[in-house]
Parts: sequence; C-alpha cells; structure tokens
Amino acid sequence: MKKIIITLCIGLLLTFSCKNSVQDEKKEISETSQKVEFQYSAESALEYLTSDELKGRDTGSEGIDKAAIYIENAFKKFDVKPYFETYRDSFKLKEVDGYNVVGVLKSKESNDLKPLIIGAHYDHVGILEAIENDSIANGANDNASGTVAVLELAKSLVSQDLKRDVIFALFSGEEKGLAGSRHLANKMNEMEVEPYLVFNIEMLGVQMKDKDYRAYVTGYEMSNIAEVFNGFYDDEDQFLGFLPQAAQYGLFKRSDNYPFYETFSVPSHTICTFDFTNYDYYHHVNDEFEELDVDAFIKLVDDLKPGVLKLINSTETTVNLK
Repeated sequence: MKKIIITLCIGLLLTFSCKNSVQDEKKEISETSQKVEFQYSAESALEYLTSDELKGRDTGSEGIDKAAIYIENAFKKFDVKPYFETYRDSFKLKEVDGYNVVGVLKSKESNDLKPLIIGAHYDHVGILEAIENDSIANGANDNASGTVAVLELAKSLVSQDLKRDVIFALFSGEEKGLAGSRHLANKMNEMEVEPYLVFNIEMLGVQMKDKDYRAYVTGYEMSNIAEVFNGFYDDEDQFLGFLPQAAQYGLFKRSDNYPFYETFSVPSHTICTFDFTNYDYYHHVNDEFEELDVDAFIKLVDDLKPGVLKLINSTETTVNLK
C-alpha cells in the first residue's frame, strides 16, 4: 500500500512539475514575442498587404482584419494616436462588419484651423474567378499602394511642427460603394468637425508615361489644388495634372474623396497615377506586388512629402473650390 501511495505521489508531482514547466515555457514564449518590435518599411508593408495571406482584403474578411492590425501597429510605431477611442471606426454594411482605421496627429499650436484628411482605401475585392489557379485579387496597386503612401506620410509628419491637425483615414468598403468614407464623413458631420481639405490617394504603384506631370488629380477643375500644390515645387514639370479620362469616367465621384465633398462642400480630391494605359490588372488576380515599380513608387511618395506638409501648414485657406 505504501509503495502505491508513494508511486501516486511521485506521479502527481511529476505531472504538476511538467504542467508548470509547460506554462513557464508558454509564458517565456509570450514575453519573447512581446519584445519583438514591429518592423516597418514601405517595401515590406507593400509586400505584406499584397500577400496571399490577406486573401484580397475584402471588407468583413479575416484578411482585412489582418490588414487593419498591421496599419494599427504601424500607427503605434510612428506614435500616431487613435482619432476615436480606438483606431477602428466601425460601421455595418448590410450583414457585414466594416471598419475604417483612423489616426490623428495633433497640432501643438492652439488655433481654429480645420483638420486636413489624408486618406486611402485599404480594402479590395477579395476572391475572383481563378486564372491559372490563382483566385486571389491581391490589390497591390489598388490600393495597397495608396495605403502605404498614407503610412509613409504619417511616418514623415510625426517629426514635423504642424499648424493644423492631420487625420489619417484608411477606408474600408470603398469597393462596396464608398461605404467607409461615407460613414466617416457623416460621423464627422455629426461631431461638427469640418475638414479643410481631403487629400485621398489611389493607385500610385505604376508611374505615368509621356506626361508632363507626376500624378493626376480627380475633380481637377473643381478647385485650385493642383495650382497651389504645383506652386510648392520649383520643377518645370507639374506635380499634379489633368487627365481627360478622369473627367470622362467620372473618377471624382468614384473614390473616397467624394462623400466628404458631398457632405461638407470642401475641396476633396484623389491623386492617382493609373491612367488606363499603364497597367493591365485593375480588379485582376495579377494585381500583385511583383507588378509594381516599387522604387519609383517610393520616390514619388518621398517627393509628395514636402508639398503635403506645406498644404497642412498653409494657415490661410489657400485651396478653395472654384
């Protein structure tokens, strides 16, 4: 009997010891994981957001949740604060849960200047009919490129003295009727927060050819934004120009700038380099990281930064509707 009791005790002690050992190991792994710093670069952000793991970032999907977490982690790393209680601005799209990711950099100056919104949609169309066994519409140019451009601008602006607040809005539901941007515009209207200007970014991953400007602006004729922005640069070529097809296809009303124009009647534009001739993979499974001109994209975004800062720090209302 004593031998049985001793054997049982030893068994219990070993079990308890093993259990504690496993728990300690898990705790150690968890603590080690927390110490791994979030790594960010424009190229790695593009690679991750366009990876098959995210399954095309359809609104309401697990893939877009992973994209949102990545954006939130980038904002945290840059020290961009949540605009609301958290970074997520949630809305319902029929039975689907959607959410924008919204951060803010506050001006250190006390004034009545209206905030400037820098935006892009981070959703895409998800899964399409397979072409050569590939059914994931990765949305590299549309619009991981715009999303990363917003992150790059946020990263650069953190270290600047800003004259007005800057709201960074990554929209979901753009591919489903501008649902996310319409939700945020209505919410800001209810809060009585009117933006000075909306600077929205779409598809910068391939560069324009045979043009005397770097990117075009939708609604070109509706405000003086191109004239003001181009005035910030000494180059002979314009930075922002007029693309006839943008007016022909009504692009001003087809991206996330438009709900803010509708709601507030303020200058709200999208800048873009996709001109219908320089990229074959719009809403296509081949819209992948490998198809982008990453070096040219990063240079374009870097060149945007001083102009965007001057837009923010224009203490007078220099951009006006015509």
